[in-house]
Amino acid sequence: MRYLPHTPEEIASMLATIGQESLESLFDTVPADCRMTNPWPLPAPQSEWELNDHLRHLAGAMGVNQQTKVLVGAGSYQHHIPETVRSLAGRSEFLTAYTPYQPEMAQGTLQGIFEYQTLTARLLGMDVVNASMYDGASALAEALLMGLRIAKKKKKVAVSRAIHPHYRAVVRAYLQPTAYEVVELDVLADGRTDLSGLAELEDIAAVALQSPNFFGVIEDLESAAVAIHGIGALCITGFTEPLAYGLLKNPGQCGADIVCGEGQSFGIAPSFGGPGLGMFGCREPFTRNMPGRLVGETKDLEGRRGYVLTLATREQHIRREKATSNICSNQGICAMTAGMYMASLGGTGIRQLARLNYDKTQYLKAVLSKAGARIPFASPVFNEFVAEFPQDFKPVRERLLAQNIVAGLELGPFYPELAGRYLFGVTETIAKHTMDTIAAEVQA
Repeated sequence: MRYLPHTPEEIASMLATIGQESLESLFDTVPADCRMTNPWPLPAPQSEWELNDHLRHLAGAMGVNQQTKVLVGAGSYQHHIPETVRSLAGRSEFLTAYTPYQPEMAQGTLQGIFEYQTLTARLLGMDVVNASMYDGASALAEALLMGLRIAKKKKKVAVSRAIHPHYRAVVRAYLQPTAYEVVELDVLADGRTDLSGLAELEDIAAVALQSPNFFGVIEDLESAAVAIHGIGALCITGFTEPLAYGLLKNPGQCGADIVCGEGQSFGIAPSFGGPGLGMFGCREPFTRNMPGRLVGETKDLEGRRGYVLTLATREQHIRREKATSNICSNQGICAMTAGMYMASLGGTGIRQLARLNYDKTQYLKAVLSKAGARIPFASPVFNEFVAEFPQDFKPVRERLLAQNIVAGLELGPFYPELAGRYLFGVTETIAKHTMDTIAAEVQA
């Protein structure tokens, strides 16, 4: 909302209707010692055009702007957003719709979420998908807690070190205050998770992998699912780039029991790291242990099709001790946007876009290798890959920054053993001449 449309007379009328003398009297219930009495340290008011100039000045100070080409990846991706998605997602029927507790008032919102669930279930190969979670990181933590609920007496979960470091940090934050233990699995020389020691682990409720993982490497999910089920644990597959499943076998086909991850790539701009979208699905037998909410299709008394909240296992709906999650947001507009994105592209469009992303990634790998870079992980990748350079890459990166190109993420802060290696991410937004510029700077 760009301005408040209420006149002083309208405000006075509303206050009279509710029996209040002023806006300040609305806060009389707040104890005086809990109120701020000092004036707010705000600058003087500005006109609209002065404020717009000020905001443009602040935006100009940012290191990354709309013209910047970002080749970083690491869980946040720049993709073209179809105008159909922008137009539909901005409609007030969707953008301002509140949580659909009353189905008779929210059939459009409920149907939109139902369509999102259906499209996501097809993409991930899952029987059931919920009405979304807060983001990919919390979705992974919720998936591991779900695995522990299903296993009941088991107290440990295993998590691959190739999962996004921020996601693993959220998992630790969730499980640290509990009696549960998190075991981390090492990464092999080819960039995949080392599952050779699974048989020696005891009391494991679930094992979580990410594919493509943080390094862009595609895990062998089918073999992993066999090994994980072999120790009596649930197979949880995470992701940060759902577009990969337009080209790769989906996790359901590979034997995953629970699938979760970040859906930002589907029509949601990477805006300072948020908002995100937690996509979450599972096999049908585990439905009642799934966190969040589920929209279902039904019929009314006259036989007409309708949509309702079929399952709501969160603390706002049921007794708190019975709730599976205390996440109180399903990121509704983000889920609707992702549904619109998937519907706009369709299965063929998602396949073609995934192939384009894969091909561009292979091209950058090839030109960097020709320029002298080494690709340390031999496994197949999607969208992202790790590169190592014969000389220090930092000066090259600074020269590219001056050309509005953000090239690579230094891995040392996340993986000390990989210091000096860089993660590159490529999407359809990166042109060939940008990749050639990076290679030329490496050779310079």
